Amino acid sequence: MNDQMKTLPGGVAIGGPMRPGYDAILTPDALALLADVHRRFDGERQRLLAERDARQARLDAGEEQLDFPAETAAIRAGDWTVPPAPADLQDRRVEITGPVDRKMVINALNADVKCFMADFEDASTPGWGNMVEGQINLRDAVHRTIAFTDEASGKSYALKDDPAVLIVRARGLHLDEAHVTVDGAPVAGAFFDFALYLIHNHAELARRESGPYYYLPKLETRHEARLWALVIRHCETALGLAPGTVRVTVLIETITAVFEMDEILWELRQSITGLNAGRWDYIFSYIKRQKADPGRILPDRAQVTMSTPFMAAYAKRLIAVCHRRGAHAMGGMSAFIPVKGDEAANEAAMEKVRADKTREAGLGHDGAWVAHPALAPVARAAFDAVMPGPNQLSKQGELAEDREALLAPCEGTISEAGLAGNADVAIRYIASWLQGRGAAPIHNLMEDAATAEISRAQLWQWRVHGAKTEDGRVINAQRVRAVIASAADAIRAELGDNAWTHGRFDDARTILESLALADAFEEFLTLPAYEKVREA
Repeated sequence: MNDQMKTLPGGVAIGGPMRPGYDAILTPDALALLADVHRRFDGERQRLLAERDARQARLDAGEEQLDFPAETAAIRAGDWTVPPAPADLQDRRVEITGPVDRKMVINALNADVKCFMADFEDASTPGWGNMVEGQINLRDAVHRTIAFTDEASGKSYALKDDPAVLIVRARGLHLDEAHVTVDGAPVAGAFFDFALYLIHNHAELARRESGPYYYLPKLETRHEARLWALVIRHCETALGLAPGTVRVTVLIETITAVFEMDEILWELRQSITGLNAGRWDYIFSYIKRQKADPGRILPDRAQVTMSTPFMAAYAKRLIAVCHRRGAHAMGGMSAFIPVKGDEAANEAAMEKVRADKTREAGLGHDGAWVAHPALAPVARAAFDAVMPGPNQLSKQGELAEDREALLAPCEGTISEAGLAGNADVAIRYIASWLQGRGAAPIHNLMEDAATAEISRAQLWQWRVHGAKTEDGRVINAQRVRAVIASAADAIRAELGDNAWTHGRFDDARTILESLALADAFEEFLTLPAYEKVREA
């Protein structure tokens, strides 16, 4: 037994390898805080996850409809606001997002943006090394000691003097961190990410007149927001921090949460600064939660844009709710990225990003995301044109509770290219994820777990409901299997046998087939895939 294991708090076990530097993150104090959070709150987390499943069963059976909760009408009608954002979060007009690897952290913090959302979730494969080394990288970034030298190129990277404000996206409540157990049970990945970043960085952040800022993903209800509020309050107390030291932005990326935005703000009112329109997960959730309804079949993913009526209604309501409550309404991320070596294609991509950010700024968002530093000037120009101050909180919108607008069926078609494209993107992305890369440029689009979820969910939805492509052919199990096989063959021919084998594409194909052809819909593709990235 090594010294680290001897000093572990009682009931805590580490199942992942302890590599150099890990002991500075997985300290006895940090693990004690994590164990405390687990013992106090994991039971409620498990209950809420079970309630998701129970609600899905009711929705599938037609026993429940998505709607604004009658029991919280007084909260929605009430005259209340959330606390103002801290000084360094008042202006968030451009935020860059990406995984937590060392080079990415430096480049993102050096970009011409206001904030960097360091993503432990959809843009990061939750392998043990990625998660612990991500904490090391963020600690070093906060303390201004981070540096990196690329062994292949010899190029060195260092942090500039005035980096962007750091915001950390923890994992969703559904994901475990299987490599750390408390009393024999795995801790929540969300609690692991939250507690470790907080304990190691709050003091240095305060010294620099900033604070521990987070994005909280995939919340479904006010009850899940209440759980986070309790976790935050408890950790602040345990560390001797003033209430409200921790500040959070909640991603509204589920179809259930859109009906409870006021309530989510209310439950987190001591800590919250805003909501974010996480468009890709929202489309996935639209399919997932309404998967039994043949009237909610979505067309090709490319046709489901932010101008689609149900998506436009979602963004419009998010802005109106946030601004009424004094909270920031953050926009989402266009998937387009710069195209190297093709000037015309690159300009077309830039124009699509420009149009997307111009739309978001014009609607009243207080900022939006980009996936690449080269896109920051495009987004900044769009917001600068209509937002001379730090935000648009004064821009109020209509607050009608229009359930039908939020659930409106989506017009469009299913093409052969859309069907094949879903199989191609899902295989490529899942393979990238299994290799440890959670953000993957594919066909000049930045794909992450959310966009891959749409691809596999559409294959399942179209098959189950016997949807037809434009030529009138039914999408059945045989056709989905054939489309996946064709996509796999094409990728293998493109990459070669060696790259296919070492790139874990066989595993990716198997996972996609099991998800697309299963009788039951898997809640998240990352749940079965996680079993394949766990380290001994």
